Amino acid sequence: MSRSQPENLQRNDGVERVWIKADLSSPKEASRTISEALSKKRLDVLIYNAGIWEEHAFTSDYSFEAVGIEESENIIAVNLTSAIICIQKLLSNLKQSDNAKIILIGSTSALENSGSQEVAYAASKFGLRGFGQALRENLRKDSISVTCINPGEVAADISYEKGVERAIEAYAGTRIPVQDLILIVKCLMGLSKVSCVKEINIPAITDLNA
Repeated sequence: MSRSQPENLQRNDGVERVWIKADLSSPKEASRTISEALSKKRLDVLIYNAGIWEEHAFTSDYSFEAVGIEESENIIAVNLTSAIICIQKLLSNLKQSDNAKIILIGSTSALENSGSQEVAYAASKFGLRGFGQALRENLRKDSISVTCINPGEVAADISYEKGVERAIEAYAGTRIPVQDLILIVKCLMGLSKVSCVKEINIPAITDLNA
């Protein structure tokens, strides 16, 4: 589910993919759209991987004072509010599974004293961690695990097909290859319902602030 259609939707790898068009900057509308699209279908795994940040984030041009109110509101809506509302709407779908899992993609910017100065982004990801911790307690009785993965910068522009080495070379080892995150997610998906991995922090080895 996303606002724009993913480029790899028609990938010829034997996997059936269905795109649900939903604008996460409008949490109420998005949750309604997603809930209606999935209806009463069973969900085994829900991965919330939404992340937007300020226009000049992670650069020397960033200034908290220059960030507009609407920009901050949009970041909070996509990164946090939509996660809360959409996942709440889909709990009945998850409870149909014998081994349901919720995986939240956070950020090392949400870790204590990470050095991140992007206020709205860091606040939204801190909130996502808090949401995950509280949600886990709510769903413990249902044996639904909730894991928050906090990666550092990701080489997201280097596609999975191009391989790990291409991602490492492109950024001299300063960004996490997408392949590493996929391996972690696959590991979580393969665990029994007895195990609950609460949080995984995965900065690049050269990231001294995480």
